[in-house]
Amino acid sequence: MSVDHNSIANLLHLAEVEKREVVRVTEQTPFDIEAAYKIQQELVNIKLGQGHRIVGPKMGLTSQAKMKQMNVNEPIYGYVFDYMVIPEGGELKISDLIHPKVEAEIAFILGKDIEGSGITGAQVLAATEYVLPALEIIDSRYENFKFTLPDVIADNTSASRVVFGNKLTHPDGLDLDLVGMTLSINGEIKELGAGAAVVGHPANSVAMLANMLARKGEKLKAGQIILTGGITGAVMLSVGDSVAGKADGLGEVTFKVVE
Repeated sequence: MSVDHNSIANLLHLAEVEKREVVRVTEQTPFDIEAAYKIQQELVNIKLGQGHRIVGPKMGLTSQAKMKQMNVNEPIYGYVFDYMVIPEGGELKISDLIHPKVEAEIAFILGKDIEGSGITGAQVLAATEYVLPALEIIDSRYENFKFTLPDVIADNTSASRVVFGNKLTHPDGLDLDLVGMTLSINGEIKELGAGAAVVGHPANSVAMLANMLARKGEKLKAGQIILTGGITGAVMLSVGDSVAGKADGLGEVTFKVVE
């Protein structure tokens, strides 16, 4: 069965813009991971064509448990756009989204480009200018967050909003695998984890991303902010929620949920 990458990308784009759930695409049109990234690229092209700018890539499925559950041996990636960024301490309008969840992550800002295959976590750290705490708001366009792996890749890995902390820290001397991070809602800790939850070390996530992009002849660029994947589980959001992510030594990142 031939897959119309463009029409699926348009369907997912409209679902996001119109804030409505759609049935997972593979139910009617089965496609593989390779086709899923082609659909994702069409979706990215639609957004770029509307004047939106890529802030940086994001990694998903970065826990060994999630990869095992989805039967894959590497994470998946998508892209964060400028319209998705909420300022630190700002407001998330829940009416802009479908069924948002939040997870706490560590983000990397590169000081120089990373390209080529066989990139290691150590090379990533050497190229990293800053790390910072982040809260990623994921919002699948699929009914009840139900999807297969190709579905979620095509849907730009459920990217919807992100809040970055204001404190930038140089990674020198930091054991990012040991950094603990908490996710609190209305003052109550809902989830917690350590950097090692992200494929053993968040820098490994960036290295895997560089290696995946190298297969397409692409690279990671200096100045990009890269989301390395959830340290905590994802928690459903409701109006009135006050959300905070705290990472040992890296500071805090917060936002409020409004109607």
